[in-house]
Amino acid sequence: MSRVGDTLAMVRERIASAASVAGRPADTVKLVAVSKGKPADAIRDAYAAGQRRFGESYAQELVAKAASLADLAGIEWHFIGHLQSNKARTVAPVAHVVHTVDTPGLVRELARRVLKAGRGPLPVLVEVNVTREPQKHGASPSDLKEVIEVVVAEPSLALRGLMTVPPVDDLAAARAAFETLASLRALHGGAALLPELSMGMSHDLEVAVACGATLVRVGTAIFGPR
Repeated sequence: MSRVGDTLAMVRERIASAASVAGRPADTVKLVAVSKGKPADAIRDAYAAGQRRFGESYAQELVAKAASLADLAGIEWHFIGHLQSNKARTVAPVAHVVHTVDTPGLVRELARRVLKAGRGPLPVLVEVNVTREPQKHGASPSDLKEVIEVVVAEPSLALRGLMTVPPVDDLAAARAAFETLASLRALHGGAALLPELSMGMSHDLEVAVACGATLVRVGTAIFGPR
């Protein structure tokens, strides 16, 4: 097994253990391997070890990797970075899931570009800046209802859930952010409308799983530091 295969196995063990502690089946937590800034060969190693979901943060990098790895059947590209409206046309034909819609304007532009690409409904999650940190992107909790309504109104998009990025290096603050996201889901339609909670990274995935994460975005623990 490659080094990436080894680290991937360790991350999967962490997820399974965290799910067990939380009283959840391990398969209720899906792993997105964050491959931004990593070479295609590293993604091929992870794919060979059974990984299928990969996260990218930059539109052009996503397009280039999707093209160079088009021979990998069943690979699933998750766009997890800040998406500017002028990059929606680049991402729309390629991404399988977008985690970071956060304004009505972006939602409408992405929906238009998905239609123009002639593809089926694109699954999206609404990014929420639950801590209201000015340096972070995401809808404010007070604006979340409007963004959800705009997504639901677009037939070319499929609302899948909520996403957040917690404060760095503070597990207590991360837990509070994750609990807030889970509470916002309950307030805005529950798991029936918003089945996915995308939260948790290399350093805090156990906390995220305990708070209900269904998608964890892990890069460093798999591929090493960027």
